Amino acid sequence: MKTKIVLGLFAALFLSVPLTQAIVPKPAEEQSEPIAITGAVIHVGNGSVITDGVLAFDQGVITYVGTDANRPDFFNHQVIDVQGAHIYPGFVLPNSTLGLSEIANLRATNDVVEEGDINASVRSAIAYNTDSELIPTFRFNGILTAQIAPQGGLISGRSSVMNLDGWNWEDALLAEDGAMHMHWPSRTRRERNEITGQFETVDNENYQAQTQILHGLFQNARSYTGEPLNLNLQAMAPLFTGEARLFIHANDARMIASSVQFASSYGVQEIVLVGGRDAMKVKDLLLSESVAVVYESVHALPVREWYDVDEPFKVPFQLHSAGLLVGIGGGETSLDSQRNLPFFAGTAAGYGLDRETALSMVTKHNAEILGVDDQVGTLEVGKNATFFVSLGDALDMRSSQVQEAFVQGRLIDLYGTQQELYERYYERYSNQPLEQ
Repeated sequence: MKTKIVLGLFAALFLSVPLTQAIVPKPAEEQSEPIAITGAVIHVGNGSVITDGVLAFDQGVITYVGTDANRPDFFNHQVIDVQGAHIYPGFVLPNSTLGLSEIANLRATNDVVEEGDINASVRSAIAYNTDSELIPTFRFNGILTAQIAPQGGLISGRSSVMNLDGWNWEDALLAEDGAMHMHWPSRTRRERNEITGQFETVDNENYQAQTQILHGLFQNARSYTGEPLNLNLQAMAPLFTGEARLFIHANDARMIASSVQFASSYGVQEIVLVGGRDAMKVKDLLLSESVAVVYESVHALPVREWYDVDEPFKVPFQLHSAGLLVGIGGGETSLDSQRNLPFFAGTAAGYGLDRETALSMVTKHNAEILGVDDQVGTLEVGKNATFFVSLGDALDMRSSQVQEAFVQGRLIDLYGTQQELYERYYERYSNQPLEQ
């Protein structure tokens, strides 16, 4: 049976998800019957668009993407006509502390940094808090998958990729311990001049010592046999077999070159550059070493006064044109900006990239960089049914209206604190006469 509905009523009409007034929405129920969504503009995520398209999924997996709405196997499907709305793959957010940090100034709510320079054995997955009040604010912008990464030190630890829905970290886990995070030391640092009170750039007197620590770690990790037990060295082993990727956090051109050459000299198989502000200056090195880039500075100011004011907006296009695999990040683990990930891609689309390529940088490309492109990132048969429905352009903050979202086929509740407060005060003040 085919049902025409108004978007926003999915929950009430076929899965009975209640709009309860709760700070953190209840995790979604498993998909109970096959569903086919028709009449959609489907943005596949790989650059192609299907108009008047059909997306079908069952048991959390996509079973059909195309234009034939009259397939015989749809007779047992719940058929939903979305009347020209847009369907996008869920956005994939790299390099985030979502679920690890709640209130920045309240130490008890932050589980992001461990003591010491070397923390290779740290696993972010087990610290991930599915009850974070920040998660719903990401989901109603279409961000449904995120890489949860530790911070601090030279080697921060291992990140995992999470679905943004689940009762606990085990339920939310999509890919476990797939990346090790290294912060390459800077040759300079900023400090306040005691006389003038101004901040100045000075040499980092600890640079040589910090790089020697990293050399010692990688040398020992490569020769480690398993005895005696050393959790840090044990955690490093997958880097040399290609089972895990090394995410190097660096922005300055010299730092990028030094760190990539360092990792390559020790036989690290998969390297990803995170930050990448000066990546264009060393693009030949990045290409020769097959280094992917997560560019984090789309909405940042230019770092040099002689640069064009819109210089950061152009970098994704420049890197893509150079032949690099480029994903867009949310701004260096700054949670107050990361929920705007799709709008960073929208800005990049205004500075050289076509819109579907920009979309792929927050879907397909990010999924490839995180090693989960076999599950998410594009709307293709056999992949997870992780997507959302929007009335407008999801890369444009003026028209984006995410109506419904699915994670592995589960219809999630997008109603959160922001919506509750809006409704509360709209009801209170919308009909009040203006004071004279």
